[in-house]
Amino acid sequence: MSDFSNTKIAVIGSTMMDLTVYADVLPAAGETRFRDSFTTGFGGKGANQAVMAARTGAKVTMITGIGSDGFGDESLANFKNCGMDTSSVLRLPTHTGVAHIWVDGQGQNRISIVPGANFALTPQDAIDQVSKLKDVSVLIAQCEIPQEVTLAAFRTAQELGITTILNPAPYQPLTDDLLELTDWLIPNEIEFAELDKTHRAPDSDEVIASLRTNGRTIVTLGSDGAALVTTDGAVKRFAAKKVSATDTTGAGDCFIGAFAAALASGATEDSAVQFGIDCATKSVMRKGAQSSYPKLEEIDFSLIAK
Repeated sequence: MSDFSNTKIAVIGSTMMDLTVYADVLPAAGETRFRDSFTTGFGGKGANQAVMAARTGAKVTMITGIGSDGFGDESLANFKNCGMDTSSVLRLPTHTGVAHIWVDGQGQNRISIVPGANFALTPQDAIDQVSKLKDVSVLIAQCEIPQEVTLAAFRTAQELGITTILNPAPYQPLTDDLLELTDWLIPNEIEFAELDKTHRAPDSDEVIASLRTNGRTIVTLGSDGAALVTTDGAVKRFAAKKVSATDTTGAGDCFIGAFAAALASGATEDSAVQFGIDCATKSVMRKGAQSSYPKLEEIDFSLIAK
């Protein structure tokens, strides 16, 4: 059993309430169908990644905006229940972000996001909150808050010697400034193709290795695991166990939270990637995002090598 209790990371990003409908067949335009399964769950890419990191036993500071509504109250309570530092959770005079999610019979999802308080965060908020961090070794961000907020956070993190991880999801064009401040870029296959200058899919090692000249890259490949670009520009592929997926919502976030916690704990890059894949694989066998993530006693710390 590996002990992450002295590992400290921070996440700046989104908090959402996920409103999810499960249906074998999703309704077509203009069509109404009865369905018997609906859930309300905690989500948002930032919150998801923070919760998974906290599940490993790491100490996690969440930097986010929530609304002055009931969903905000519930989200704050959730962070506290997960043992996170909530001193950088900002209550803002708007609604908490919501995500409307439809999951079909194959476990594939479609998601509509209304950002709310996530888009009310400012670059000054990021500077203020990141500047307060003590003994944090890794900061994670995504693209569900304004990019200038992430840029301000990463700039401050770099000044403090904190390693930065950017999950470019949902995809949006990234500024050169932000990419330069990103130590680890972790897209999935779709985001990779958007980031590639000629929109190639990550089908070959050559294409994967060519995405960046500075900084590190990991591409998450769903049921095929992940690919890591090593410091010498080679590509290492890591397989995932074959399982029957129930719901893939939040699996990429699960990988990133687990990988970041492992990396911050001093794990080797290879073992951190395999650890992330293992946690994400466990998550797709259950419904929901955070609700599907493995708990401490379900996590395989034997994968961690220092």
